[in-house]
This record gives sequence, C-alpha cells and structure tokens, in this order.
Amino acid sequence: TSDSCGGPGPVRANQGCQVHGVSSDTLVRLASGLYGAVLRSSAPWLGCVSEDAVDMTHRFRRDLAKSDAEAKMSKQKLQQRMKEQFQKAMGGMPSWAETKFKKKNKKKDDSDDSDEDGDDLMRKTGNFVGSSDSLPKGIIRMKKCLHANNDRPSKDRLTTVQFHPSAQVVMTAGIDQSISLFQVDGKTNPKIQSIHLERFPVHKAQFSVNGEQVVATSFRNKLFYIYDMMEGKVIPVHTVRGLREQRVKEFEVSPDGESLLLTGTSGYLHVLTMKTKEVVKSLKINGNVVGVAFSHDGSKVFTNSEEGEVYIWDMRSSKCLNRFTDDGCVSGTSMAASKNGQYLACGSAAGVVNVYSQEECMRQNNPKPLKAIMNLVNSATSLRFNPTSEILAIASRADDEAARLVHIPSFTVFSNFPMFQRKTIYRAHRLDFSPNSGFFSLANNKGHAPLFRLLHYKDF
Repeated sequence: TSDSCGGPGPVRANQGCQVHGVSSDTLVRLASGLYGAVLRSSAPWLGCVSEDAVDMTHRFRRDLAKSDAEAKMSKQKLQQRMKEQFQKAMGGMPSWAETKFKKKNKKKDDSDDSDEDGDDLMRKTGNFVGSSDSLPKGIIRMKKCLHANNDRPSKDRLTTVQFHPSAQVVMTAGIDQSISLFQVDGKTNPKIQSIHLERFPVHKAQFSVNGEQVVATSFRNKLFYIYDMMEGKVIPVHTVRGLREQRVKEFEVSPDGESLLLTGTSGYLHVLTMKTKEVVKSLKINGNVVGVAFSHDGSKVFTNSEEGEVYIWDMRSSKCLNRFTDDGCVSGTSMAASKNGQYLACGSAAGVVNVYSQEECMRQNNPKPLKAIMNLVNSATSLRFNPTSEILAIASRADDEAARLVHIPSFTVFSNFPMFQRKTIYRAHRLDFSPNSGFFSLANNKGHAPLFRLLHYKDF
C-alpha cells in the first residue's frame, strides 16, 4: 500500500482570501518571522559567540553549514541561509504565504493541472464545509499519506500534533525538546522550521487562536514558553502573577484567544490573560481535573474530574451552572466538546466514552448519555471532534492501534480505521483535524505523526 496521498500538487490555501481574520499579508509576515525564529530569539540555547557571530558547530545548526570552514557565521548570513533552506524545502515561497498577486499568476500557470481524484481541497481554509452532503456512516473514504513530520521525525515520543487554524501547516512537539512546523501538501510535507527548547521536554503545545503564537508547557516546572512566530522570538514566561502552582502542564486556549485556562492541582483551574500573563480568576472542583473543554463560543467551560464528576462553569460570572456524575464512570480521564454546540464527550479509565447532549447537560441533574461508546479496551486518554461535528476521534495511549473514528450522529465506529493490517498508529497521545477536516493526524510514541486524507471533505 502506498504511503503517499498522491494528487496533482500541493494543497493550497484560498487565493487572496482572509480567513479567521488572517490576511495574506499576515501569512507573509508569519513566514518572515519563521525565517528568523532562532536568530532573533533571546533564548540561551543560541550559543552565540558574539553579537554578530553564531557558532555553526552546534548540533542544531550543523546542517546549515556548507563546509567545515563555516564554523562561525554572521547572523545576517545565517538568516539568508535559513531563507534558502526554507524556500528549497518549499520549492519556492510556500503557497500559504504568497501574496494575492503572486497567487493569481501562479493560478494561471497551474491551470493545466488536473486532479483525477477530485482531491485538491479547493484551495480554501477557514470555516467552510467542503461538501453539502452529510458524512455517511460505515466506511470512511480516506488515504494514508506520508507522516506529517516525515521531513523531521522525532527521536522520542510526540506529545502534540495540531493543524494551524488558517494556514496549510501542522505543528508537532514532544519529549525531544523541540517544536516543528511542516507544510501539509500530502506528498512530501516539507519542514518549515524547528526550534529547540533546552532542557524542556514539551508536554503540550498549542497555537493561539489567530495562529501567530504557540504556547508550550513542560512536565516538571511552571515555566512555559510563548513562541511568537510573527516576531521570530521564543519568550520564556518564568512567573505568572497570582499563580501558586509548582508546575504548569495542561492548558486550553479560549475560543476568543483572550485567555489561557491552566489546570492546577487539587481541583483548581486558573484563568490567565494572554495579554498580561496574570491570573484573573480561579475555579475549584472537588478532586483532580482530568479534562477541560470550552463551549464553542467560549461562554462556558466543561471540566471532568478524576472521580467522574462533570462541572459546567459560566466563564463570565465564574459560577457553577450544573454538576453531574458521568454515567457509570468510576474514574474520568478526558473530555471534548463539539464545535456545533451539540455534543459533550467524556472519557473514562475503563475505555468507555459517553457522549451527551450539551443542552441536556445544562438542564438535568442526572443526564443520560446519547451513546456509550465501548470500542476502547483501556483508558480513553484522547478525544477530539472534527470541525463539522460529524466525527469523534477517540484513542488510548495504553495500547497500540487503540484509535477509532466514531460517526456522528449514528455513534458507530468506521470499520476501516485503523486502515491496515500492519501497525500504523502505535500509541496515540494527541489527535487533531485540519480546519475543514480534510486531514486527520495524531502524535504517537514512535515520534511520528501519521497523516490521513479524509476524502469526503474537499477543503483543507
């Protein structure tokens, strides 16, 4: 079986469009920021020997030197070298960073290209559904692509995979102390940039809502990093005013992009403003928090406790709107909310995933699940709805190949995923769909991000 999606050429973003408030000019600035991310960073791992010279023998820069004579290089020359490497990997300026004028000319040049499979994703990202037909149950049409991070696989397990909200880019991060960005074309998925965070194995990394920053946390301390891709800077956040936690691991970015919801110890949730990096309020549940999900509009937040208690909070007033026990759950593990505002999924240590109506969760003290999904044998550690709320991806990191795609609203699993007799998934640690569900990927314990093209969806 081929490991390539094939197709006529790179998947492209909408020509000259503005999606999620991100214009073509912004994407060009994003690309420019990525060129110099390491150079302009104030982080200590740069290893510069002076303000103007950079040590090229460092293991994270050796591949940029063309000969042993280039033991040192000026920042200006290194930035140019990085640009050359970037464009070589992309085959020129990437399509997601092209200006409207360039794209118009390129469209003319590419007019002879054809797509026998009808699989060019129609060059659009953003809140647009590619097909007016609902997703059929039973068998999901898909292709296995090269791994999303094939150009730079991790030497240790991945903890994060996430698609950019408005560009054809995917991010991976993991135990090897790095964050990497790749262009998603389904064929070669060239690397755009990697940054190394010294002594900082990444527990979780997540894009900001506007896609201009990445927030990254580790395992054993409360230091976290903001990777500003527009400025090309990696900013350490050593202290957060009002935060009395020994470590910061789990977090969620609010849908409006204004705040981070940090998961603390002893049942605490801390609301941190992105602008000032200070805690403005804290919420408290009984027991430990194991799952957090915002409602689609960010007005409410759902939390799942280790004891299987579900809490619903009003984000404006900080009041608990409702509380109930997840049906049949002894130990909760995870949570996800659908973007259409209809569904709430709660995972348990027994592998059962209960899917509820969000409306019923608000109204009843003892809501019954619409469906108890019992297709995992061990703990349901990862849950993710696709953007159209037609698929719920579920996985357990306790077993190889323990990942399933569940059709909504029939709540039946697609029989052809995982796809192959041989192992392709291994142990999944995090799951994500591209903005219009054209692609699905996961982070696994082998350092890979398997990538799948979902053919029902015509857009990235």
